[in-house]
Amino acid sequence: MQYFDTHAHIGLIFDDPLDQLFVTQEAKIAGVSRIVSICNSLLDFIKVYENLKSATNVYHAVGVAASEVNNPGKNWVKIIEQSVSLPRVVAIGETGLDYHHRFGEKKTQIELFITQLDLASKYNLPVIIHNREAGHDVLDILRDRLPAKGGVLHCYSENAEYAKKALDLNLYFSFAGNLTYRNAKNLHETVGVLPLDRILIESESPFMVPANYRGKRNMPKYLSETAGAMAQLLGMKVEALAEKLWENSNRFFNLDGL
Repeated sequence: MQYFDTHAHIGLIFDDPLDQLFVTQEAKIAGVSRIVSICNSLLDFIKVYENLKSATNVYHAVGVAASEVNNPGKNWVKIIEQSVSLPRVVAIGETGLDYHHRFGEKKTQIELFITQLDLASKYNLPVIIHNREAGHDVLDILRDRLPAKGGVLHCYSENAEYAKKALDLNLYFSFAGNLTYRNAKNLHETVGVLPLDRILIESESPFMVPANYRGKRNMPKYLSETAGAMAQLLGMKVEALAEKLWENSNRFFNLDGL
């Protein structure tokens, strides 16, 4: 049985390159055979990518998160364009909208998001989408600008009705450790209404630690906890679910056959 962690902020778990490599090795021992490393800024992307060059089980997304809207970096579009051709870069992101923290102006966030959606279209890559209290705008933009390779609503936090609307688009839905929380009723309901072939899981480490590890820093190696909770909600054997999630993740990131 193997798992694919579709979203892990390895650079936020530890700063030290050796510690970052150790995280990926521990994950592999725990059955997490593939990880997509996510960085909010391009500076962090460059550092983490270099640190994890020898970790062939780690893939990378490159992008500028909403949190960096006021300082995306000089020549940030050019850096993304240069980075998409690097080995094991498989997506643009994370990008999206976050109205909860009020990062910059909404207009500026939207411009940053749209530019990266267009880059994903230009380079034929999927996009990893952050949405926090911006669901209406996110869907409106995606209806016009979602790239052909589609996208994933990572760390899904909306309700089942929103998911039904999003299903009209080429979108996947990724669930993190908060799926294991008893009070996450909206997530429990949403999992039940989604087609199984549109579901992914992620650690979102070091955040969203599964319930059984509350108080600890989240790690990719805990991903099986989220899979176990999802299997229980769906009335499936965890082995069968893990196989399907692995298949979905490789299809989304265009890693079939690798």
